Amino acid sequence: MVVSIVLLALLALLLTDVLSSALRRLALRKCLTDRPVEGRKAHERPTPYLGGVAIVGGTLVPLLLVSGHWDGRLGVLVLAGTAVAVLGLVDDLRPLSPLTRLAVECLAASGVVAAGGGLGVLDERLDPVVTVLWIVVITNSFNLLDNMDGAAATVASVTAGSLAVAAYLFGRTGCALLLLALAAACAGFLVHNWPPARMFMGDAGSLFIGFVIAGSTVLVEAPEGAPARLAEVLLVTFVATVDTCLVLISRRRAGRGLFTGGTDHVTHRLRRLGLSVPQVALTLCAASMAACLGGVLVAHQRLPGEAMLAGAAAVAVALVWWFLKVPVYGAAPAPAGVTGPAGAALAAGERPLIGTGAVPPVHGAPLTAEQPIGDVT
Repeated sequence: MVVSIVLLALLALLLTDVLSSALRRLALRKCLTDRPVEGRKAHERPTPYLGGVAIVGGTLVPLLLVSGHWDGRLGVLVLAGTAVAVLGLVDDLRPLSPLTRLAVECLAASGVVAAGGGLGVLDERLDPVVTVLWIVVITNSFNLLDNMDGAAATVASVTAGSLAVAAYLFGRTGCALLLLALAAACAGFLVHNWPPARMFMGDAGSLFIGFVIAGSTVLVEAPEGAPARLAEVLLVTFVATVDTCLVLISRRRAGRGLFTGGTDHVTHRLRRLGLSVPQVALTLCAASMAACLGGVLVAHQRLPGEAMLAGAAAVAVALVWWFLKVPVYGAAPAPAGVTGPAGAALAAGERPLIGTGAVPPVHGAPLTAEQPIGDVT
């Protein structure tokens, strides 16, 4: 079994690396790129998408070698995750409305719940609803986290690897192997996404990662008691959860659109504090490792759930409060040729949703509402 685990991880890592190289060349030929925007993004040349396709392939293909460990619930998670990845790929190529994305994500999450997934923190009537909401929120949290070179892939690799350990110790071997493959695939993609990034994962990758991680948390048996369960899921998704809360509160306070891209994430605030892009990725990695360790220990009743839930919530609130003090909405010149409301929005560090007529068209793939960026100065 140990040999199979090692081979699975190596295959996922190497396959993702190879697929990323091939898809990068394809994306450049087809102009499927994220183009630089003055005052908004710091990468100096068009950077290809399709990294998410490599992550999906690198995760799922190696699982065929261990199909004997699959069960019905895992099969549903894989199918639903693939559907969400396709949704993300379509959104990368031709931006969809937030409502369309949300509808597909809710449908996919409902499939996981119908297959037996659940948080197990409420009664039988409310728990399925809360579980669907949880999966959708975490899915989009990882999508939001994918905003700077190496950030999402690093956090995802740590989170998936930690959950793989928890799942294996609970006897959920199939789920553990899926998570291990995902962690290795994210590590393989980091070869191309480490700053300065040569490729972006796009929505196809970030939505797939978030959905598989969120879906896995509800398929692994819950520890005793709702507080312990809440502590577990909060800790293993701590970085993504804090970033999402920070962005929502920040934009609400500033009167900005919740679905409009901006340089107001944890990553951007760390850059404002003087960290380099690689240092930001490493900081998120360290924070994720510490939080995930706590989550795994709570899951296996090595730490008290109530105390860890209170502690995690307190740290999250303190971090959001602290990051809110870091200024991120300073004025800057609007990109050349963009005037009016669109120019004002871009000057303030926002990117209006594509399809609203607020930004001029560009050659290559259209920009999505939350797009990875190489660096922000």
